[in-house]
Amino acid sequence: MRRIRDDRDRAAFAALFGHFAPRVKAFLVKSGAEPSVAEDCAQDVMVTVWRKAHLFDPSRASVATWVFTIARNRRIDLLRRDRRPEPEDLTWGPSHEPDQSEVVEMNQETERLGAAIASLPEKQRLLIEKAFYGDLSHREIADITGLPLGTIKSRIRLALDRLRHAMR
Repeated sequence: MRRIRDDRDRAAFAALFGHFAPRVKAFLVKSGAEPSVAEDCAQDVMVTVWRKAHLFDPSRASVATWVFTIARNRRIDLLRRDRRPEPEDLTWGPSHEPDQSEVVEMNQETERLGAAIASLPEKQRLLIEKAFYGDLSHREIADITGLPLGTIKSRIRLALDRLRHAMR
């Protein structure tokens, strides 16, 4: 990455592209993108890596973290674009107002979820909060906490399983 950043080395970029493009595409497909969209997005991510190589700072993130952060942000952009309703899809008039029983039920479920999260072991609760409230990826959590990525994934998986059982 340094050769790309400092020297605009095309051979180094070709090697980086060969390594990361298939992984970025797989990441995007795994996150729900259609394969053709994932292919286009992966290409776009790699073009961004080339164009913004001067912004890469190895003291702030690894190459993989930097590339996948670009991919994650691009995926979010695609989701936002896809969710934007076309003018003919916009609903007009008042929206459905929930009745009192629905409001009470939603409040009770919210309280149950809050209690279930609070009852998690602290190590699991903190990771759940970082992942879902902090909107951080497992890799970003590992970078912040210094814990191994596998430990992060295992603790989050266990916490989600406990939450699933508590919400039944």
